[in-house]
Amino acid sequence: MPLIPFSDFAPPFLLRNHHVQTILPTVIRRVKKPLYIRERFETSDGDFFDVDWSQVNDAEQVVLLIHGLESSSDSNYIRGMVNAFNRRGWDAAVMNFRGCSGTINRLYKSYHSGATDDIHTVVRSVFSREIYREISIVGFSLGGNATLKYLGEQAQHVLVSRASAVSVPCDLKASALRMAMPENKLYMKRFIRSFQEKLLRKKSLLPDGITLDYFTGMRTFQQLDDRYTAPAHGYKDAEEYWAKCSATQFIPRITVPTLLISAKDDSFLGKTCFPIKEAEESSNFYLEIPDNGGHLGFMKWSGEYWHETRITEFITGK
Repeated sequence: MPLIPFSDFAPPFLLRNHHVQTILPTVIRRVKKPLYIRERFETSDGDFFDVDWSQVNDAEQVVLLIHGLESSSDSNYIRGMVNAFNRRGWDAAVMNFRGCSGTINRLYKSYHSGATDDIHTVVRSVFSREIYREISIVGFSLGGNATLKYLGEQAQHVLVSRASAVSVPCDLKASALRMAMPENKLYMKRFIRSFQEKLLRKKSLLPDGITLDYFTGMRTFQQLDDRYTAPAHGYKDAEEYWAKCSATQFIPRITVPTLLISAKDDSFLGKTCFPIKEAEESSNFYLEIPDNGGHLGFMKWSGEYWHETRITEFITGK
């Protein structure tokens, strides 16, 4: 029964607010940029994505990190996790979703919460090189949903040893509805603006009959997913995309030790984003729900953030 009944994350009083936990790590934290070596993966559909490697230890173990929505290998929470694993003697690889590495991708489509083909491409590539004897995965937010879905899809054929995920919208519809609430207006505005800026850069790739005006006036994930995410990636509409890509339905199939950490006060997550029943019925899936932490927060005043220590201990066993 791997539902963890108690979490020891207890932020200082001034850091207990969930908006503080969500915003401050992106604003005030200064994280040393890892020494990255970039590798480009060409895809079978004529596109590409970039992987940034941090190979500083001549290690036998590597962790693959999967970032969240409109993020990249340069985000503070990714840098922090790379450095945490490097300090423990592990190498790290960060998969930038298509269009997220600073270079726009070649196709109209890009990535989404259920996009797992590129993850599998990286995992298979790592194993085929026979450099590492062990690979694990850590996914964040949208990337965490994709990670859990990937682990469930692979089931008996999974090539990774252990996995973890942080602040995951396991029920995409519930998360989308929660994000439409007034308290998340500023976050939503930021996500929409980033998406629109990318479309502006790739306007020559828009399908016939669609102009940039079609994507103005959007305020919610339902509008974004109805107008872009679903049709661009082969789904009828947002409802079908959410139903087929939400991670919760894949969790019972997970066959490797996997830890999900999501804060109870995460304003991005609806109630059904916490897969309690799935954890209670699983022998491999561990769920930890700290009272505080916000979305991808878990910050302290100094040093490693709590989730970085917790996850590296879970993955490395140290």
